[in-house]
Amino acid sequence: MSSSLCRRLQGLFTAAKNTATATTSLPKPSKPTTTTTDKTLTALVEKFKESSNSSRFRSRNHKSYESTVRRLAAAQKFSDVEHIIEHQKNYTDITSEGFVVRLIGLYGKAGMVDHAHKLFDEMPQLNCERTVMSFNALLSACVNSREFDKMGELLSEVGEKYSIKPDRVSCNTVIKAFCEMGSLDSAYSVIDEMEKNGLEPDLITFNTLLDGFYRNERFSEAEKVWALMKDKNVVPNVISYNPKLRALVVDNRISEAIELIEDMGSKGVNPDAYSFNALIKGFCDGGNLEEAKKWYDEMEKNDCKPLQGTFTLLGSLACEKGDFDFALELCKKAINQRCRVNLLMMQLVVDGLVKESKMEEAKELVELGKSNGYFRYKLEIPSNV
Repeated sequence: MSSSLCRRLQGLFTAAKNTATATTSLPKPSKPTTTTTDKTLTALVEKFKESSNSSRFRSRNHKSYESTVRRLAAAQKFSDVEHIIEHQKNYTDITSEGFVVRLIGLYGKAGMVDHAHKLFDEMPQLNCERTVMSFNALLSACVNSREFDKMGELLSEVGEKYSIKPDRVSCNTVIKAFCEMGSLDSAYSVIDEMEKNGLEPDLITFNTLLDGFYRNERFSEAEKVWALMKDKNVVPNVISYNPKLRALVVDNRISEAIELIEDMGSKGVNPDAYSFNALIKGFCDGGNLEEAKKWYDEMEKNDCKPLQGTFTLLGSLACEKGDFDFALELCKKAINQRCRVNLLMMQLVVDGLVKESKMEEAKELVELGKSNGYFRYKLEIPSNV
């Protein structure tokens, strides 16, 4: 089974190469920059290595691993990323495949897929079992690094070189890659290859396809996915519906988006913050503050925490419409929720409150901003007051 499936998937990658360049709207991002000092980052690396001596830290602090790697990668300190991951080989955890899978994933998040591949190849030397689980982690690292050609290479050698049989997770990761490449027809055709090899698509398979088709506004193909889900008795969840909601809003079909929200409720699928945010964005883009506020209230009633984008969208429109009291309420809630607020939008709120002679409220917001460490710059009361 594995050799046949691998050949077919690798063949799909070869066929998709030329079309991907023409259709993808997702170019490989340039390396970001940072203002963090080298001294601070050096201290970060040393502190992380020291913390790694604790088995509790290694087993439970997954977020610390991820945030440290992301911070170093953002500063383009890739040698430091390699240093702290290589340091993990000092611990007996390195013989656990689950632990190595995490490290491979970290390399992927840093865009260092060659290092992820090297670690994957070293697993037998580290006395660590190498199964399809770690192979899937390597495939995901390719997707996160946007190194799609390398996925084709891996699929061409996985059977003979590694004696590993791809599974459903492997196929779902390949589908994700094709969607990122813009090769949506190839993504859909993976389902046929799965079924020929005795692998049934699951909810993740279909949700990945739905997101890909709707992001590219291919509504008719998305409807085929919905039909196939029904045929296979795969029950959709909120993640299935959200891409359609966003696509309807982008296509200026907001009344249909509202109907879809209602349809979700009738089927027992509760909308989440992303569902409500899609509608809020639609009304904000149309300049309809009252309807946007209405759906913001619905979000609150459904115990959904507003997103960072929700606060920015609503706050900006509220300032434009002169509703500075509502904008102030949004800023305060965002700060209390420890959600980053767009500084320019907050300054607009301060300026608007001052113009309305609401000096106490303006000063309160300025002080609130200053007292919260996640604001890098200072808000100011206009000097002409």
